[in-house]
Amino acid sequence: MALFGFFALVLVSVYWVNRAVLMFDSLISDGQTAAVVLEFTALTLPYVIRIVLPVAAFAATIYAVNRLDQDSELVVMRATGTSNWRLGRPVLVFGLIVSLMMAVLVNFLVPAAKARLADRQQQVSQNMTAKFLTEGTFQHPASGITIYIRRISDLGELYDVFLSDRRNPKAHTIYTSEKALIVKTETGPKLIMFEGMAETLRPDTGRLDVTRFSNFTYDIGSFLSGGKARKPSLEEMMTPELIKGGAAIAALGEGVEPRVRLELARRIAQPLLAPIAALIGFAALMMGTFSRFGMWRQMTLAIGGLIFVQVLQNAAESAANRDPTLWPLLYVPAVGGAVIALFMLWWSGRPRRVRTLREGAA
Repeated sequence: MALFGFFALVLVSVYWVNRAVLMFDSLISDGQTAAVVLEFTALTLPYVIRIVLPVAAFAATIYAVNRLDQDSELVVMRATGTSNWRLGRPVLVFGLIVSLMMAVLVNFLVPAAKARLADRQQQVSQNMTAKFLTEGTFQHPASGITIYIRRISDLGELYDVFLSDRRNPKAHTIYTSEKALIVKTETGPKLIMFEGMAETLRPDTGRLDVTRFSNFTYDIGSFLSGGKARKPSLEEMMTPELIKGGAAIAALGEGVEPRVRLELARRIAQPLLAPIAALIGFAALMMGTFSRFGMWRQMTLAIGGLIFVQVLQNAAESAANRDPTLWPLLYVPAVGGAVIALFMLWWSGRPRRVRTLREGAA
């Protein structure tokens, strides 16, 4: 467990730093503070930890067994008649402990972190509306939209606003107002204009419609990212919520049941990879006999077995994502890895024939 903690810390640090650098560049370039960058990178930690735990369990098992071999403790245990199956029992218990950690992550912590991260991204996106509202210049926040504001007061009041909306090819509308305010709502930011006029030109008829208003609400969230209310995805819901169902799942539309089963199967299958990775590492190192050159050949075999399981997982994920009804394929990597580990344990413990040289009289 101590070695597992060390390898997990190293792998999480490396993986997390790489993701943090990319996120740091994008957020800082958008004018966000260091606190926002730190919060966003911290919310990615549960997902990163979930990825590296099986690899950390594999590395810890390899290191521990190799150390037992170098100190001749493995030779002593084998000499006392302890079988490889008995030696593998603590490795299995260790793998199940790591699997329990992963189960907590994938069923509770990772969905909660993803939901929080998505909410914060939407809030930051809505706060970026001020980026497009610069006084004295024409801004183009989206295709077909032009905004001009003569002056912005210290209280956030917009004076002499010009807004051109050309997104509808059948009607070109220009809004002008003496004063305006930006108000945040549950459905996104709104632009409330006072004492203004809306001019709509219809190219097909050449008719110009003019409407004067004392106040008018314009949905600027319709062309700014993150303006609309966000629906949580299945990945952001905790496992009890997926099992229970409810309005949140029903809001995702028809045909969501296969995707729910796929997500549940993924959350069950992923923790199973931890004990499988540990057993593959242990079983591979049990193959062969003692060598003064170490256990490099067995380590190479163990790495090859882990890579094969990862290839199976990638193939199963790709097939299941294309067709959610193929969710049982997600258990193939765990089953395949278990078969590989059991076969190597059986092979390492099989009786060996010892060749003897008989000296005969010439």
